[in-house]
Amino acid sequence: MAFFAGLNNEKYDRQYTDRVLVRRIAEYFKPQRARLSIVAVLVIALSALGAALPVLVGRVVDLLGGQPTLSAIQLVGLAMLTMGVSNWGLNWARRSLTVRAVGDIVLELRTRAFRAAADHDLSFYDQFSSGRIVSRITADTNDFGGLIVIVTDIVAQIFQAVLLGVILFRIEWHMALLMTSFLPVVFGMALGFRALARRATKRGMQAMADVNSAIKETVSGIAIAKNFRQESSIFKTFDTANQTSYGVNVQRGLVLSTVFPVLNAVGGIFVGVLVYAGGRSIEQGIVSAGAWYLFILALDNFWFPILNLSAFWAQIQSGLAAAERAYALIDADPNVVQTGAESVTRLKGEIRFVDLGFRYKEGERILSDFNLVVRAGEDVALVGHTGAGKSSIAKLIARFYEFQSGQLLIDGRDIRSFDLQSYRRQLGIVSQVPFLFSGTVAENIRYAAPSAPEADMLRIARQIGDGEWLETLPDGLDSQVGERGNRLSMGQRQLVALMRVLVQNPAVFILDEATASIDPFTEWQIQQALNLILKNATSILIAHRLSTVKAADRIVVMQKGAIIEEGSHDGLLAQNGHYAELYNTYFRHQSLAYVERAREMVED
Repeated sequence: MAFFAGLNNEKYDRQYTDRVLVRRIAEYFKPQRARLSIVAVLVIALSALGAALPVLVGRVVDLLGGQPTLSAIQLVGLAMLTMGVSNWGLNWARRSLTVRAVGDIVLELRTRAFRAAADHDLSFYDQFSSGRIVSRITADTNDFGGLIVIVTDIVAQIFQAVLLGVILFRIEWHMALLMTSFLPVVFGMALGFRALARRATKRGMQAMADVNSAIKETVSGIAIAKNFRQESSIFKTFDTANQTSYGVNVQRGLVLSTVFPVLNAVGGIFVGVLVYAGGRSIEQGIVSAGAWYLFILALDNFWFPILNLSAFWAQIQSGLAAAERAYALIDADPNVVQTGAESVTRLKGEIRFVDLGFRYKEGERILSDFNLVVRAGEDVALVGHTGAGKSSIAKLIARFYEFQSGQLLIDGRDIRSFDLQSYRRQLGIVSQVPFLFSGTVAENIRYAAPSAPEADMLRIARQIGDGEWLETLPDGLDSQVGERGNRLSMGQRQLVALMRVLVQNPAVFILDEATASIDPFTEWQIQQALNLILKNATSILIAHRLSTVKAADRIVVMQKGAIIEEGSHDGLLAQNGHYAELYNTYFRHQSLAYVERAREMVED
C-alpha cells in the first residue's frame, strides 16, 4: 500500500501479543467489577429475552393456526409488549453503566499516559514529536474506550448465541448439528481479517498522529509563518498530512467494513444449505414441517450474534492497536535513570564534574573527560561560541539528560542517587526564551511556589528598579500575559521568569541568558533581579551580556566541550586569549566606555 510508506513506528513502539494486551486491559476492569457484574446480569437478561422471542413467535403461529380466543390474543399482545419494554429498559441500564465504566477506564489510561509523558526526560522530546505524543494521550485512549463497548456487546452476543444454540438443538438436533459444522468456517474467515485489520488500524492512528503533529507545529509557529508570508506553505504541509490520513483511513474503513458483508454473504449461503437440507428432511419424514419452520425462524436470531462475534474480532483490533500505542508510551524506557531515591534537603550547592563524558547522539561527543568544580555559593559564567557545550553543562546539572561516563557530584553526592522531584525543588532555572503560561503575572510567578503570598511578591518586585517594571503592566501582578507570554515584552518576560526563581529561593540557579537586545534600563532591572538571586545561590550563568559576565565570581571559557581559559574579566582580558577575542567580537560594544566613545565619534 503506497501511502503506508511514510508512516513509520516511533523508536519506543513495541509489539504486544493479544494475550499480553488482554491481560493488561483486564487490570483496568478490576476497579469496575461491581458495575460490570451488574452489566453482566443485564446482558444475561437481554440474551434470555432475545432467545425467547422466536419461541414466543412460534407459539403465536401455533395459536393462530387454531381458534384463538380474545383472552389468548390479549395475553400474547401483553407478552410481546412486556418483552419490548423490558428490552428497552434493560438496554438503557446496560448502556448507562457501560458508559460510566468506559469513562472511568479511559480516564485512568489517559492519566497514566500523561503522567508517563510528563515524567520522560527532555531527550525523549528531542527525538519524538510532541504532536504525536498528544495524539496517543487523546485520540488513541479514546479509541481504546470503543474497545470496552465492543467487549460488553460481545458478552451479550455470546450469551444470546449460546441460549439460541441450546434452543435450536432442542427444536431439531439434526439440523442444529449441520449448522454447527459451518461455525469453524465463519470464525476462520474472521481470524483471517485479524492481521489486516490490526495493521490498517495502527496505520490509521499513525496518520492521525501526523495530522495532529502538523497542526500543533504550524499553529505554534503561526507568527513566524505570517512574518514570512508562508500561510500557503503551512497549509500545504497540513494538507499533505491530511491527505495521507484520508487515504490511510479510507483503507482502514474498507478493511473493517468488508468483514461483516463477507461474513453475512457466507452466512446466507449456509442458511440456504440448511433450508434445502431441511426441505429434503421433511420429504424423508426426518423433520416435521412445524419444527423446520421454527428452526428457520430462530436461525436468523442465532446467526446474527454469531456473525457479529466474527465481525467484532476485526473491530477489536482497532481497540487493541490503540491500547498498544498508549502502552508503548507508558512503557518507554527512560534515558535518565536514577540509581537511588535519596531525599534532598537544602543544598550547599557545590557542583563537581569528574572525568565526565556526554553525547546527545552516538558518535556526536559533546563533553569528553570534562572536569569542573563550582564552589558552594560561587557564581560561574560560561562563555564560548555556539556548540562549545555551555547549555549541555546546565542541562546535566538539571538532570534533564543522562551522561555516559564519569561522575557529576552535588555536595559530594552522586546526582544519580537523588530523588529527582526533591532535587529539582532546589533548582531555579531560567531558559534563554522564558516560557510563560497563559494566565496572570502572579500565577506565573507562583508556578514553582504556589503558596507564595502576594505581599512577598510585591516586596521582591519593588526591589527591582524600585518596582517601576511592575507599573508598566496594565494591572500589575494581575495582568494577563497571553499565550506563551506574548502580551509582554521580552524584557518583561525575563523579569517575570526571574521573579519566579526569586520566590522559590533555590540553592542552585541556572541561567541560559537571552540573546535578544533590550534597552539599557530594562537590562539594569534584569541585573538587579539577578543580583538578588546570585547572593543566595550557587549560579551557573550561560552569559550573553557583558554585565552578567563581569558580575560573575569566575568566568569559564569553553571551546568544543573543553575548558580552555578561566579567571576574572580583567585577568582574562590581560591574557589576550580566546576570551579577549570573544570580548572584542561580542561583548565590547555593550560596554559603557564603547558606547560613550561611539557617541563622541558621532558628535564629532
